[in-house]
Amino acid sequence: ANDDNCGICRMAFEACCPDCSFAGDDCPLVWGHCSHVFHMHCICKWLNSQLNQQLCPMCRQTWRFNER
Repeated sequence: ANDDNCGICRMAFEACCPDCSFAGDDCPLVWGHCSHVFHMHCICKWLNSQLNQQLCPMCRQTWRFNER
C-alpha cells in the first residue's frame, strides 16, 4: 500500500477524490481503527456499497472511524 495515495481511488492525499473539485476541508481524510486512511467520500461510498459487512477495503477488518 502506498501511504501517499487513497487506497480506494488511488489519488494522492494532497489532491481531492474524483467526486470533488478542490482538495481541503470539503474532501477531508479519515482514518480507521486499523490505521488505514482514505478520502472521506471514498470510504463512505465504499461502505455504502457493502451490503452485509462494513470492512476496510485494505485489510478487511471491521471498519470503525478513528476519532482523532
